[in-house]
Amino acid sequence: MSDKSHPEPITTLVAGEHQLRSAPAALESNATRLRHVEEQNDQCWDLLRQRRAKGEFGDDPADAKVRDARTVEGYVG
Repeated sequence: MSDKSHPEPITTLVAGEHQLRSAPAALESNATRLRHVEEQNDQCWDLLRQRRAKGEFGDDPADAKVRDARTVEGYVG
């Protein structure tokens, strides 16, 4: 997957997140789905950042791996 193909899934996830947030009455019932979409979006961004960093420092961007949501969500920085 090239870096140019990553924005499409990110855009789709962001649109889904906005849709879930736009229905305040349904927000409570969508809370689990919303959290899942947020985690997937964060994982996509993390993978894209890994790929770019590997390329910048001479490593193979294809070696980047999707990290689990717990790792991505647990970043402190």
